[in-house]
Amino acid sequence: MPDQSPPQARTPEVPPEATPQVTTEARPEAAPEQNPPLESLSRRKLLGTAGATGLVLGAAGGAVGYAAAPSQATPLSSIGAEQVMFHVKHQPGITQGLQARGHLVAFDLAAGAGRKEAAALLRRWSETARRLMAGEAAKDDDTDVARDAGPSSLTITFGFGNSFFARTGLEKQRPVALDPLPDFSSDHLDKARSNGDLWVQIGANDALVAFHALRAIQKDAGSAAKVRWQMNGFNRTPGATAHPMTARNLMGQLDGTRNPKQADSDFDQRIFVPAAGTKDPAWMANGSYAVVRRIRMLLDDWEKLSLKAQEQVVGRRKADGAPLSGGTETTAMDLEKTDANGDLVVPLNAHARITRPDQNGGAAMLRRPFSYHDGIDAEGVPDAGLLFVCWQADPLRGFVTVQRKLDRGDALSTYIRHESSGLFAVPGGAAEGEYVGQRLLEA
Repeated sequence: MPDQSPPQARTPEVPPEATPQVTTEARPEAAPEQNPPLESLSRRKLLGTAGATGLVLGAAGGAVGYAAAPSQATPLSSIGAEQVMFHVKHQPGITQGLQARGHLVAFDLAAGAGRKEAAALLRRWSETARRLMAGEAAKDDDTDVARDAGPSSLTITFGFGNSFFARTGLEKQRPVALDPLPDFSSDHLDKARSNGDLWVQIGANDALVAFHALRAIQKDAGSAAKVRWQMNGFNRTPGATAHPMTARNLMGQLDGTRNPKQADSDFDQRIFVPAAGTKDPAWMANGSYAVVRRIRMLLDDWEKLSLKAQEQVVGRRKADGAPLSGGTETTAMDLEKTDANGDLVVPLNAHARITRPDQNGGAAMLRRPFSYHDGIDAEGVPDAGLLFVCWQADPLRGFVTVQRKLDRGDALSTYIRHESSGLFAVPGGAAEGEYVGQRLLEA
């Protein structure tokens, strides 16, 4: 779990920064005096009001062929009012703030299904995603699970696994970047819960809205594909904190302080595949590569450590995320500072030291995870941890570089276990009139 944060959930009244983070912050709620009671708002009126997120993304994706946000911009005092646009330059679900609820699901194409069936499936999925993200019902046989809710910042993101290309006869279009990830010493991978032909990421700030999308996507798969694995996650609900702050993980640590920001001059270069001039195939322009890892936290062992020991493992103070070398959460870490005994204040194997981009040749990735809890076993041990999702233009220079460094001596590795893994090529966003992956499947 590198010290680069996933984007954090935000309240709907204030437009979230387009920067994803484990460090994007929730914003304080606006005063409600001017807003009508939620009960008095019809679904039509609610959905006719542009959410702040939609405005930001509409501007960011304002190139020809991509949708602009609705022109009306009166925010409502409801998390449900936030809408993310589907037709944008980069697929939704990458640069948005952390959402309160998430589902990750991988599919394998059915026996006999090929390129034609895959194209029809992505066309159906894209239309369903567009409708649901706008707060509309699914086109066919909607379940009504989300009938009373607004869009709730719903995002649906689609990607292709390594195996997809052989199944569809598109081997020549498979990016080199999709070569299988190397093995790591902390891996205890369940192959049945790893990889897959197709990957879908769903996030929303309402659990029913997220489940509604999951069910619609599953039904749309029909006979073309079957679920390979599915995982459920969560984050803090927007507005749950008294002031904006970095998210905490299930170890209680602030997680994501050094996540790349969209304001960084090299953000796009690190996170997205450029439109031209790279080894990636043309259909991946404006896309990104997602590494997905189910990382179990050995919480019983972790919680036996003293506060000081936990902070030594991470390299940051638990209370406020400040580096052990001093200052505040955003203060640059002093890697050379020593204590009265001449020992380094930030240990050599501290997680936050090892994962720093300047300790990894500039390698960086955009982390946008969900926590998970899948129950407690007969011995009372929780199956809980992080659904780690990170984005980068090149997984070899991003995730693999950092994970190799962690593999050689990260103090945190004693308290975590990587139990599943996946790598997916996520193409750029679909322009209006297109479906996701069309430039690959109809080339």
